[in-house]
Amino acid sequence: MAVRAKVAAAIEPPARVASHKLLSFQVRVVDRWVPDSFLRFSIRLIDNRVPARLISTVVNGMGNHVPSRVLTGVITAADEYVPDAVSNSRKVCAVLAGLGKYVPDRVIPPESSERWENVKLRFHIPTLVNGRVP
Repeated sequence: MAVRAKVAAAIEPPARVASHKLLSFQVRVVDRWVPDSFLRFSIRLIDNRVPARLISTVVNGMGNHVPSRVLTGVITAADEYVPDAVSNSRKVCAVLAGLGKYVPDRVIPPESSERWENVKLRFHIPTLVNGRVP
């Protein structure tokens, strides 16, 4: 029985294996073929051209209409299942930091605040000074 438990513990869940393979492939594609200028253009487009009211509406809608259980699941998946290749990719971290800076801490469920801090640290997501969306 002890051998079976060790073998079962050694096998990773299918979601973790699939996310490692899929995300690692996507990171390799972005690192290899997406130019820096396109990423800078995309982030600047969001920062300069998308109205702040629209960003606030989307963030508030996410906080009001998406159940906290779903948000907790997404944050847990980002914290546990995302491979280190994603964390080490400069381009992917820049995109995630550019989008993650608009997510205020008040939208994050209290039970996953520690995981959210881990995700912010891992992907270098900045914290807004006043804690509000501009």
